[in-house]
Amino acid sequence: MESANLIKDLRNKTGAGFLDCKNALSETNNNLDEAIEYLRKKGLAKASKKSSREANEGAVGIYSNDKIITIIKVNSETDFAAKSDTFLKFIDQLGNLVIKNNNLNMNREDLMNLNFEDNSVSDYFKSMIAKIGENLVLNELLIFPNQNNNFSFYIHNSYRNNIGKIVSFILYKTDDNKDEIKNLSKNLCMHVAAMKPESIDIYDLDTKIIDNEKKIQKELILSSGKPEKIVEKILDGKMNKFYSEVTLLNQKYILDQEKSVKEIIKKFSDDYNYEITSFQIVTL
Repeated sequence: MESANLIKDLRNKTGAGFLDCKNALSETNNNLDEAIEYLRKKGLAKASKKSSREANEGAVGIYSNDKIITIIKVNSETDFAAKSDTFLKFIDQLGNLVIKNNNLNMNREDLMNLNFEDNSVSDYFKSMIAKIGENLVLNELLIFPNQNNNFSFYIHNSYRNNIGKIVSFILYKTDDNKDEIKNLSKNLCMHVAAMKPESIDIYDLDTKIIDNEKKIQKELILSSGKPEKIVEKILDGKMNKFYSEVTLLNQKYILDQEKSVKEIIKKFSDDYNYEITSFQIVTL
């Protein structure tokens, strides 16, 4: 193979620059396989220097098949890198690898140890760090069971139809997953992204959050000089307001501020046994 064609082939296989490919082929006597390994080792050396740098930008992607749904968050150093086709393709590769494995119990360490293109995902991460020129971090990996495709998601500040800066997601149950239900669920995902609830309802709100809020509100009431006998009544009112702010069903619906989410979905619950079973929001 002619030198120019070898360089072109090496660039296509590794994504490395022209001079890097030319030097790699020179160092390996134009052996393509050895040149790829040479660049990989060189890339890993570069990556190790970048791995300590802060990565606060990036993107979140969502992927599914008929068994599982996964949300992946990968951080980069800059928004410029996060928008690049190379970075977005990388997230797609990770997401597709997760759903291909169909493992509900997979964690980030498991993913990094999976085989990908004859190497581990961990090594592939390092080669991507060298290629993009920034530190990259697998920040979050969430996996849920896909039950009859009864789920919906919303992408805010999207880079692609399944990747953006914010992914909100809900799982639901229903007797009839008709278009009306799907539209409602999509709108509820938008609501979750905007309002960021802590739980679905009061009963599943973390008791530590409740206890901490009660403590704060009680101290504020007492410090205001209110009579002891009415403190508990005032506290109840304060806590009800708190619940209406942090629990999904009790929040005011963003598309109809006159009603709560619970009131909005009541008709669908009555007619189709519609119920939100879980939600998640992942943001940068």
